[in-house]
Amino acid sequence: MSPSQIEDAVQTNTTPQPTSGILDHTNTSNDGSWTPQSVLSTLPSHSQPQANTSSPVAFFHMLERLKTTKREGWRRFGINHGESISDHMYRMSIITMLCPGSLASKIDMNRCIKMALVHDMAELLVGDITPVDGVLKSEKSRRESTTMDFLCKDLLGNVGGGDAGVEIKRAWQEYEDSETLESHFVHDVDKMELILQMLEYEKSHDGRIDLGEFTHVANRIVLPEVKQWCDQALEDRKAYWESIGKTPTGYQNAEQGQDAEKKKMSDEYYSGQYANGNHKEQ
Repeated sequence: MSPSQIEDAVQTNTTPQPTSGILDHTNTSNDGSWTPQSVLSTLPSHSQPQANTSSPVAFFHMLERLKTTKREGWRRFGINHGESISDHMYRMSIITMLCPGSLASKIDMNRCIKMALVHDMAELLVGDITPVDGVLKSEKSRRESTTMDFLCKDLLGNVGGGDAGVEIKRAWQEYEDSETLESHFVHDVDKMELILQMLEYEKSHDGRIDLGEFTHVANRIVLPEVKQWCDQALEDRKAYWESIGKTPTGYQNAEQGQDAEKKKMSDEYYSGQYANGNHKEQ
């Protein structure tokens, strides 16, 4: 593309601002008043998706929001123009494809890849709600389920007999229910991807930021194949900080300085059978 064409094109990666890519989190109410329409109604009329058509184009346009909506956890550390939701899901999908043979022989890889691709899809309207946002886990789940119904039924229900919408919702629900070995693998990969991104941000900022509080997710990885990957990443992190003559925090150190209420919210957010490390081999 020539320079003149670049200048004339829509620039989606403009100078980073603190609010770049943030969805409106002013509605942190847990009273059930949030709906997909409450977000859609704030969009310009030309961006409102047309529901109940036989074309998937409106759905395709909605997916663009995953490319521009940022992952929220990093913002507390001043990383305001970091990864998007789709950045996260894309790398997860590739990691899933590299599942070690000892595990790949036991699982349906296609289902795993689909889960990795859709597990955060609802965040295109809900946003990336984090433990410190004050939204209860049950309310977060309600918002995400309602959004997936809107996407898979209202936007895709009449597309090709609705089969694609049903399949997307089924993959999303399997991840949410976390009852199958496939879903356990993808949950572990979700945590592994976060560990990788944590280290990459520490390196790209030349050790000026310490993201040690995120290392706690490593303790929630259950499958040995993913544990091995994670252990290597954490060893790489240790070697990096040693190379610049600094000692980073791990979760225990970060936890000591963590606000008690914030820790409580984080523990509740990640609570649940699989999140607590209770894994049953399928």
